Amino acid sequence: MDSISVVNPVSGEVIHSLKPYSATDVALEFVEAKKLQPSWNALGAKARAKIAANYADLVIENQDSLMDQLQLETGKSRSHAFEEITGGLAAISYYAKVSPKLLRRKKVRAGVPLMLTAYVEPAPVGVVGIITPWNYPLALTLMDVIPALMAGNTVVQKADNQTSHTVLALRDLAERAGVPKGVWRVVYGDPAEVGNAITDNADYVAFTGSTPTGKLVAERAAKRLIGYSLELGGKNPMIVMPGADLEKAAEIAIGSAFGNAGQLCVSIERLYVPNHALKKFEEVLKRRVESLTLGTSNAFEYDLGALTSKTQIERVDGFIKRAVAEGARILTGGEPAGEIGPTFYRPTVLTDLPLGAEILHKEVFGPVIALVGYDSLDEAVELANATEFGLNASIVGDQRAALKLASRLMAGSVNINEGYRATMASMAAPMGGMKQSGMGRRSGPGGLLRYTETRTIGVANKLPIGLPNRAKDFKKMAPLMTALAKVMGKI
Repeated sequence: MDSISVVNPVSGEVIHSLKPYSATDVALEFVEAKKLQPSWNALGAKARAKIAANYADLVIENQDSLMDQLQLETGKSRSHAFEEITGGLAAISYYAKVSPKLLRRKKVRAGVPLMLTAYVEPAPVGVVGIITPWNYPLALTLMDVIPALMAGNTVVQKADNQTSHTVLALRDLAERAGVPKGVWRVVYGDPAEVGNAITDNADYVAFTGSTPTGKLVAERAAKRLIGYSLELGGKNPMIVMPGADLEKAAEIAIGSAFGNAGQLCVSIERLYVPNHALKKFEEVLKRRVESLTLGTSNAFEYDLGALTSKTQIERVDGFIKRAVAEGARILTGGEPAGEIGPTFYRPTVLTDLPLGAEILHKEVFGPVIALVGYDSLDEAVELANATEFGLNASIVGDQRAALKLASRLMAGSVNINEGYRATMASMAAPMGGMKQSGMGRRSGPGGLLRYTETRTIGVANKLPIGLPNRAKDFKKMAPLMTALAKVMGKI
């Protein structure tokens, strides 16, 4: 393709065109990034952290223009654009603070005390390839790119075509903050061609996207023996516990399921409620969902924005139509809101679903809640875990009981009396999925250390007696070393 047209999802108009990168172009970007990596690493962790602190200030100063660009390309509401700003800033601030300590050389227990000294230190992998999606282009970019840069790597990022200008704006601000030009490079184009080129040239690849594509990335990376991390799909459950306040539970469910109009990997799609409270909860949830406002504005005016493409509209509508064909009842919503714009969809709640329904097992990635009743908490846990995914989960109810129940859910993140923000906002804690929802973790110390190799340094200290080299030396030293091993092995 010679040119890529990027369409405003709200108006349907072309907002700009892109000249796509070829696989050769991407390979050349890696060549240039590799040249710059040693000098960027030599700058040192403290100097890079200072640049990150400056960057955070610039993001704050420019947050309105960043949100404007983000909304232009995605159609999301101002509220959900602001959530991206806060998530991205949290990543910058966290790694600015902790990266110098994480990257410091550390002394560890040596094999033979006094005779030996041992150290470990993280070393950057080189050039990191990062592949980010269209749904949260600002937050996910910063959560992945910033720790890679702080670790001393250079970065080649594949931005989704739809949201490339948001990513470029972030990159340009980073250069204003002090990141040398060319240390963070952005490419785009045909998803398969450019994505494969990223994996084929990177020293490590971080991918966020669908599970089927993530498997292809993992296979390609494994053939090259490079490291990778994958944040993939989810089919995230929420359990409303017996005795929970139904009004509060419904409001939490709305915020959890309809964030970014449901186009969020950690959004709640399945909602489990005690059967004895199901009818009452349906009334409460229906009323609250129907009070949500849809529209587009560069102010905090509407609860939900648009879906990001007509393809998304077709995907969501197809799931709902198939669910109805399988016996589901539409409690509310269930149709596009074409009078507002071409990619708006009414927030939807489905109920009376058979347990084998497609919509209970496949990710919708839209503003849809599948509501299911249960008789016991054991059944609720079983239903919640009955999926190939394990990214995120939520429990609403008594905090003490919910904390106990959380350990039974097969999910990388479990939120109590919240949907996803309690864990997503905790930048010091790892975020990622179990089962088919991914490998590795972003955020926390591991979110940076995944971009490093561990180097061990051992020192033979200068002493009158040293490690044995010849048989006569071993004859003298063996009894002493055996006795030492006994002492060191005691708990």
